[in-house]
Amino acid sequence: MEILDLTLVRALESMGGGAFSAVEYVQAMLERNREVAHLNAIVCHDEASLLASAARRDRQRRHNDNPALLGAPLLLKDNINTVDLPTSGCTPALKGHVPPKNAPVAQALIDAGAVIFGKANMHELAFGITNNNPTFGPARNPYNPDLIPGGSSGGTAAAIAAGVLPAGIGTDTGGSTRLPAAFCGICGFRPTIGRYPTGGVIPISATRDTPGPMARAVEDLQLLDRVMAAGTAPAETIGLAEVRLGVPRAYYYENLEMATAEVIEATLDLLAASCKALVEVDLERVDELTGKVGFPIALYEARRDMVQYLADFAPDISIEDVLAQIASPDVKEVYSAVVSETAVTEAVYREAMTVHRPEMQALFSDYFASNNFDAMVIPTVPLTAPPLGHDTNIDLNGRQHPTMPTIIRNTDPSSNVGIPSLSVAVGLAANGLPVGVCLEGPAGSDRKILAIGKALQDEVGFLPRPVVRTTKQ
Repeated sequence: MEILDLTLVRALESMGGGAFSAVEYVQAMLERNREVAHLNAIVCHDEASLLASAARRDRQRRHNDNPALLGAPLLLKDNINTVDLPTSGCTPALKGHVPPKNAPVAQALIDAGAVIFGKANMHELAFGITNNNPTFGPARNPYNPDLIPGGSSGGTAAAIAAGVLPAGIGTDTGGSTRLPAAFCGICGFRPTIGRYPTGGVIPISATRDTPGPMARAVEDLQLLDRVMAAGTAPAETIGLAEVRLGVPRAYYYENLEMATAEVIEATLDLLAASCKALVEVDLERVDELTGKVGFPIALYEARRDMVQYLADFAPDISIEDVLAQIASPDVKEVYSAVVSETAVTEAVYREAMTVHRPEMQALFSDYFASNNFDAMVIPTVPLTAPPLGHDTNIDLNGRQHPTMPTIIRNTDPSSNVGIPSLSVAVGLAANGLPVGVCLEGPAGSDRKILAIGKALQDEVGFLPRPVVRTTKQ
């Protein structure tokens, strides 16, 4: 049995049955992490402390104390507060910063028996989607280390895809759990806003930020969701034959890379043959409203929320200190406007919050209700993973486009609305790179969206593990 090929659910069952210990499980992961160290997925871990924590979980099991995640090693994105490991946001000013207490979401996982394996690489301060980090080094895509893993939760996705761990936790403001999931061939979940506690996480926007689980298996996401949401009910189950799905072609399916489009259309064919109904109905004004909601809210709230985080957890560091040491040119540019309060005016922000966001929420709510859709299905990203170093512009279908707006195009609307969104890996494109689709549903339908995702994954299966190569080969 290759224990690193097990899903988290199967690994927990095997540990519970005595097939291997938590210590043996962690040892295998440490060895795998050394083998793929050039991917730079993990920026901080303490082997001695990690093994000691696993040994404590083994003793706990011998005393018949068996919480839901007993012995589960999990990787946390480096913006989630932990008292035993630094939380830096992968930015120089916070390097080595150890907060005084765990983030509530981290504490919930620990209380459920998890072992925190380490902290994952990320785009600096989560203000980007390439994970090209000058201070900590870029995280790399396991399918091709010359490509980005996506971001900002790129390290978490890369480690899972490379077989270091079965699961981990990222955060999502505009797509940061789902984009790297799509680029790395795994699954990433953004819950209904407010489903998980958000305290103790280095912020961008209180309105839009949320932690989110990432894993190879949707079944593992269901387990983590239950713990993170403090739920007690078992995972919901549903068959594709019971599901009515919407396909909004306008906006979401426009200007797709050909290799991506081929996999997406094959997935739609599968769903059309398996679902109760797959109906093409467009969502009007998505592009217009996203522009009026997304960046105006995030860039206005970024200063306010970061100042509060620093006051609560790092009072000796100011937001000006953070700005002065930012190493990523793309982050430096936007953060300068954030700190100087010139990025967005208060009037534009208030209009976004009181007019445009409610209008957008009503638009999505009506889309699901009036069409009796359980969910809609969209491409997670318009293209497969692009090369490292293209932080400003990328090529899509022979033309240059701005990197961030292009990559977050499909994930940003649901982030603005605050509805659940699940990216599931559905195939490899002709270029050998992963492609994902997002399933998105009404606010509060998290368990159903995960159940639909599990049913879809049961049909398409897992993607083949990447054969990880070095960049020199």
